Amino acid sequence: MSQEQAKFIAGKLGAPYGIKGWLKVHSFTDDPEGIFDFSPWLIGQQGNWQTVEVVDWRRHNKGFIAKLANVEDRDQANVLTNAEIAVFEEQLPDLPDGEFYWRDLIGLSVVTNKGYDLGKVDDMLETGSNDVLVVKANPNDGFGKGERLIPYLTESVVLKVDLDAKEVTVDWDPSF
Repeated sequence: MSQEQAKFIAGKLGAPYGIKGWLKVHSFTDDPEGIFDFSPWLIGQQGNWQTVEVVDWRRHNKGFIAKLANVEDRDQANVLTNAEIAVFEEQLPDLPDGEFYWRDLIGLSVVTNKGYDLGKVDDMLETGSNDVLVVKANPNDGFGKGERLIPYLTESVVLKVDLDAKEVTVDWDPSF
């Protein structure tokens, strides 16, 4: 696998734990333990990525700690503090039909069920109660909106996601 392949940020390394090179791990995966299903990890700092193997891991208090190959002491672990943990997108499991990853929505056109073009999905936010589509509005939309935040509520707001057509259909008032 080449380092230029698409990456998915799955977590972040925290502070060293102990003197033998263990590090705290902050997982961004839906199932926090799921981060350990991926191998290898890519560890990135300031745009520089290196491939690492997780030798061992375990739960610790409310989080996780991990031992990485070739990280033998606290000083080596300290260098990796706050590094991002990524995996190659090809390592992500295939999803059942009708399901998709957030990253699949980025760049899709968002149109209302009345045919109004709201713009393109620029990002996704997790708010706790529901996810939110961040839609970068078309510059000439007539409403002066640079960005729209549309709740990702299936059936009531988000009516259809068509990955093939690269389009999300929503029931949303363009003036919002």
